[in-house]
Amino acid sequence: MESVGEAPGQGDTLDAERARLFALLGRLLLAPPDAALLAGLAGLRGDSSPLGTALGALAEAAARTDAAAVEREHFALFIGIGRGEVLPYASYYLTGFLHERPLAALRAALAESGIARAPGMAEPEDHLGFCCEVMAGLLEGRFKGDADGFFARHLAPWAGRCFADIAGAEAARFYRAVGGLGRAAIEIEQAAAALPA
Repeated sequence: MESVGEAPGQGDTLDAERARLFALLGRLLLAPPDAALLAGLAGLRGDSSPLGTALGALAEAAARTDAAAVEREHFALFIGIGRGEVLPYASYYLTGFLHERPLAALRAALAESGIARAPGMAEPEDHLGFCCEVMAGLLEGRFKGDADGFFARHLAPWAGRCFADIAGAEAARFYRAVGGLGRAAIEIEQAAAALPA
C-alpha cells in the first residue's frame, strides 16, 4: 500500500532499499564477509545524510581490512572463547538472560508468518542478524506479515542499543562501521514510525 503523497511505485522502491539494508546487516552479523563481499562494500558511495555517512564509513572500513582479519574480529565479537564481547540477542538485551520471553514471543510471531529457522542454524531466532533477515524478507514480501509491526515489536526495543555496543566494542574495527550503519538504520526506522500516518 502506498502512503498518501507518494509517487506511484515510490513506496515499493523505498521498501526495496530498506530490505537491501536489513539483508546486508543480517548477512554481516551472522557470518563474517568474504573477500568478494568486502570488495563490493569497499565500492559503496555515501553522501552527507546520516545513512550516507554510515555507508561511507562502511566502505572505508571494508577497504582497510581483509577477510581473515574480519573473520577473527567476528569471532572475538560474537563467539569468543566462552562468549563473545557482544551478545546480540533480544532476550539478553531485554531481560539480561538468554532464551527468555522475548525469544518465545518472537518464535510465536514467526510461526504465525510461516517463518522457521533454517536447518543447521545454531543461533536462536532472537539473534540480531536473524531478526534483520526477517525484516528484509517482510519488506520484500517473501514472508507474510507486517514489516513495520515486526520492527516495532522485535527490533525497536533493543536493536539500537545492540548496534551501539557493536560500534563501541573493544574488538571492533570493521564492525565499528557495521554497528554505525545498523544504528543509523534503526534510528531512521524509529523516526519514520513516529511520523503521522
